[in-house]
Amino acid sequence: MTDIIDMPLSRRLKTSTGGTHDRLDTRIMAADPFASYGRFLMVQYAFHRDIAPVYDHAPLAALIPDLVERNRLARIGQDMADLGLAIPPVDGPSPFAEGVRDMSAALGWLYVAEGSNLGAAFLFKGAAALGLNGDHGARHLAGHADGRARHWRGFTDALDGLRLSDAETQQVEDGARAAFLRVHGLVDRHFA
Repeated sequence: MTDIIDMPLSRRLKTSTGGTHDRLDTRIMAADPFASYGRFLMVQYAFHRDIAPVYDHAPLAALIPDLVERNRLARIGQDMADLGLAIPPVDGPSPFAEGVRDMSAALGWLYVAEGSNLGAAFLFKGAAALGLNGDHGARHLAGHADGRARHWRGFTDALDGLRLSDAETQQVEDGARAAFLRVHGLVDRHFA
């Protein structure tokens, strides 16, 4: 059995955050995001607003393919407008409100955001049952033109190719855990 320290970074993140990720998936599905899709959009918008500065960070863009194009905040805003929903007020400080100060932690947050896009295939089908699609109300859940799996692999290949110290790797893991906890908090707030 491979020790977690010897794993590629993407597998290490999956392993170290798996429990938190599973609890979040269970919590979201228990909240029935399609019975209250507007609340789900508010969670998505708040999280992606938090991390929007990460997508515009030039040093990270040099490491992650198509980083700027991966930002889904505008699409979530369009989905909300399609449904006549107001943009939610800022609810809590963004870790990136003053810019990206810790690239390693930012990579962890990106891991969570990009992973949610991979997992959105199931959610996209649920949104379709509501009459929503990639042109109306569910743009942010639509797959990439190259396919979800290929788009995800491009991201994980970039992560796995990074040369990080042990401390930096730990900061990536800490960033991913912080991102999952932020989404947990947003789900609790919007689906209370």
